Amino acid sequence: MLHFDEQVASDLEFDIVRAMLAEKALQPTAKSRAHVLVPLRNRKTIVRLLQETDELRRIKTEGESFPSLEFEEMPDEIRMLEIRDSVLSEAAFNIISRASNTVNQIIQSLKDKENKYPRLHHVKKNIYDTKDLITPIAKVFNANGEISDKASQALNNIREEMTGLRRKTSQSFNRVMRDLQAKGMLADIREGFVNERRALAVESTYKRRVNGNVLGSSNTGTITFIEPAVVVPLNHELEILRDDERKEMRRILKDLTKIVRAHLPLIRLYSQTLIEFDWIQARAKLAIDLKAYLPGLPNKTGLHFIKAFHPLLVKTNEILGINTHPQTIELSKEGRLLVISGPNAGGKSITLKTVGLLQVMFQSGLLIPVSPASEVGFFDSILTDIGDNQSIENQLSTYSYRLGRMKHFLEVSDNKSLLLLDEFGTGSDPELGGALAEVFFEELYKRGVSGVITTHYANIKSRAAELPHAINASMLFDRDTLAPLFKLHIGQPGSSFTFEVAEMIGIPQAIITRAKTKLDKRKVELDALMGDLQKEKGKIAKLANRQLRAEVDAQKLSLEASKIKSQFSEKNTALNKATEENNKELSLGKKMNQFISRFKPGTKNKELLEEILKLLAVETARKNKTSAKPADAVKRRPNHRSNEIKVGSVVKLRSGKEKGDVLSLQGKNATVLFGAFKTRVKIEKLSLVK
Repeated sequence: MLHFDEQVASDLEFDIVRAMLAEKALQPTAKSRAHVLVPLRNRKTIVRLLQETDELRRIKTEGESFPSLEFEEMPDEIRMLEIRDSVLSEAAFNIISRASNTVNQIIQSLKDKENKYPRLHHVKKNIYDTKDLITPIAKVFNANGEISDKASQALNNIREEMTGLRRKTSQSFNRVMRDLQAKGMLADIREGFVNERRALAVESTYKRRVNGNVLGSSNTGTITFIEPAVVVPLNHELEILRDDERKEMRRILKDLTKIVRAHLPLIRLYSQTLIEFDWIQARAKLAIDLKAYLPGLPNKTGLHFIKAFHPLLVKTNEILGINTHPQTIELSKEGRLLVISGPNAGGKSITLKTVGLLQVMFQSGLLIPVSPASEVGFFDSILTDIGDNQSIENQLSTYSYRLGRMKHFLEVSDNKSLLLLDEFGTGSDPELGGALAEVFFEELYKRGVSGVITTHYANIKSRAAELPHAINASMLFDRDTLAPLFKLHIGQPGSSFTFEVAEMIGIPQAIITRAKTKLDKRKVELDALMGDLQKEKGKIAKLANRQLRAEVDAQKLSLEASKIKSQFSEKNTALNKATEENNKELSLGKKMNQFISRFKPGTKNKELLEEILKLLAVETARKNKTSAKPADAVKRRPNHRSNEIKVGSVVKLRSGKEKGDVLSLQGKNATVLFGAFKTRVKIEKLSLVK
C-alpha cells in the first residue's frame, strides 16, 4: 500500500494485531511474515489471501477434519541434500518423514472438495499423496525415531554381540563387587560412573588392594573409582563393537540419503506448501479468536461496516467484563467524508480507529470482526493523524507535527485514499486554527478522498453539512445522565455538552453562568439547540423503530392470516371433492339396486345386461380420464418479479426464506429490514413477496 508507514501502524494499533498473529504461527517463516505484515493494494492478491483464510476458518469452525501441522521447516536438510555425498542426520530423516506424512493428511482432508475449498486446493496443487519417502525411512527407523536393529543384517549382528558382551561384563563386574563388599572395602554407594564407564566405589584406604584401572576419585578424596581388571578387556571389546556400530549406522544413513536425495524437488515443494499452510492457519486462528468473517468484496473504494467491532477493544472489555457496542459505518459516493462530533469520551476516536484498523487488516488479508453482510472496498493508501505526536528531536510541537502531516496528505491524497484525522484542527488558536482547518477540509474534499474526521469545530460541522458528498455524524450521549452511549448516529453534528458536563461534576453555577456570558449568545444557543435536537432525534428514532417493528409484526400477522385462509380453502376444496365422489358412489349404488330388482332368474335378461355393460363402459372411461397423468409439463423458470420491487414491498432473499420490508432503493441496491436487522442487498438477489 502506498504511503503506509510504522506511524500509521502504531496510530491504528496494527502492530498489536501483528503480534497476536505471530503467536498463532507455528514456525519461524510464518512468525516473521506476521511481524512485517503490511496492507496491500493489489485486489487479486488481497482477495486470494482473504478467501484462503476464510476457507480454513470454515473447515475449523464447521467441524471438518484437517490435520494439525506437525512439521518443522527444512532449510538445513534441503541445503545438505544439495551437497553431493553429504549424509543427513537421524533427526533430519524424522523431520522429512513427518513433513511427508502431514502433506499426505492435508491432501486426504481436501480430497473431492475442490469446488468447496478452491483456494486451499490451489495451495496444494503441485503435491501428491505418496509414501516414496515415508516407506524407506520407516524401514530404517523405529517408532522412537532411532535406527532400528532391522535396518541391516550387519547392524543386527553387531548389536546382538554388544548385548551379549554387556551381559558378560555386568556379570563379571557384579561378582567382583560382591566380593569386595563382603570384605568391607567399598563405600556406601558401592559403584558409580566415570566418563560413561561403570566403576567400583572403593574406600581410598583399600585402593591398592583392588586390581584394576583407577578412573578418578571423589571431591573429598575418600572414595576412589576403579574399573575392575576383569572387565577391562571386555569393555575394550565393547568399544570396538561400538565403533563398528557407528560405521554401519553411517553407511545405512548414507544409502538412505541417496534415496531421499532423489526426491529433493518434492521435498522443496513440501517445505513451501507447509509454510504456506502454516501462514494460512495462523490467519484462520486469529479470525476465529476475533470472531472475524469475510465481508462482501465490491471492486471499488468505500466501505459499509455492519456490526463492526474494534478487535482490541473487545479483548480488553472481555477481561474487564464490559459489553462492547458494535458500530455500523458507511463511506460511499454519496457520503465519503464522515465528520463525527460530540463530547469527549463518547467514542469518536475509537470509531475512527475501528474504521482504520479493520481496513488495514482487511487489505492485509485478515478477516475482520463485522457482519458477513458488510461490504469492504479497496484503497491505495491509508493516511492517519491520530494522537498527540511530537518530535523532540526536531523540536516540533503537536501542532507543528500535525501541520507537517497535513502537508504530506495534501501532496499524496487522491480519490483512492482513506483519510483518518482525529481531533482535526486542534493545537492552535481556535479561530485561526479552525479557519485553516476548514480550508484543509475543503482541499481534501476536492481531491475526492474518503475518510473519517473527528472534530469540535463548528465551522467544520457546518461545511460538512453544505458539501454534497460529506456527511455529519455524532456519538449519542444521554443528556439526562450525561453518560456516553457509544452509538454512532448519522445525519447531524453532536453537541460538546461542555456546560452540562461541567455542571454535573460540580462546577459552581455562578462560574458556568459567567463563562456563558463570555461567549457569543448565538454560540451558546446553537450548542444547546444541537443537544436538544440530538435528544429529540433519539426519541424519534425509538418511535420509528417501534413503528417499524409494529409494521413488521402486522405484516407477519397478515401473512399468517393469508396462510390460514389458504389452508381452509384447500380443506374446503378437498371436502367438496370427497362429497362429489360420495354422491357419485351413492348414485351408482342406487342403479345397481335397480338392476338387481329387475333381474329375472331363469331368463336371459338381455336388455338388462346391455344396460349394465353400457354403464360399466361409461364409468370406466370416466375413471381413466380422471386418473390419466398430464403430459410432462415444461419446467418454468421462477418469476421473481424483481422489476416490480419498490419502497414498502415485502421481499425475500432468493437463497432463503426470511422475509423483509424494503426501506429504500438506491440504483441496483435495496435497503431491507429483516426482523431487527437492516442490510443493503442487490435487487437481483431478491424475490417480490407482496
